[in-house]
Amino acid sequence: MTNRLEALEDWAAGLLGQLEPASRNRLARSVGQALRRSQQQRIIAQQNPDGSKYAPRKQRNLRGKQGRVKRKVKMFQKLRMVSFLKVQGDGNAISVGFTGRIARIARVHQFGLKDRPARGAPDVNYDRRELLGFTEADIDLIRDRLLLSITSNL
Repeated sequence: MTNRLEALEDWAAGLLGQLEPASRNRLARSVGQALRRSQQQRIIAQQNPDGSKYAPRKQRNLRGKQGRVKRKVKMFQKLRMVSFLKVQGDGNAISVGFTGRIARIARVHQFGLKDRPARGAPDVNYDRRELLGFTEADIDLIRDRLLLSITSNL
């Protein structure tokens, strides 16, 4: 897959050089927003970029206090919101990622690191759940957006 991404980058470099800076910026924003939507849909589906499901949560006592039952909630429901999943793009680069305090949480899950869930709590080893990554469909999406942009500027 990285070979396919590198091939796309080499192929696109010459075409992008022919675009005016304003067109390149517009294209970068468009591709970035499409990639963000793709990442959001994958997070909703609880899937890694390779198509496998996220590792399930560890079992917890959902009863807690007497008379109260918490409902199971999908993981990363708020992380996928536009306010946390940011897109930055200019004529030279596009990035989709998390910012601030949320970036640390996302990094722990992305790489399966050790973290402390609450102040004073013991360290916990988190399973690897890749929130961000390229799928084959993402690479096709980038290629199609690039071709569409170039043909419309001719």
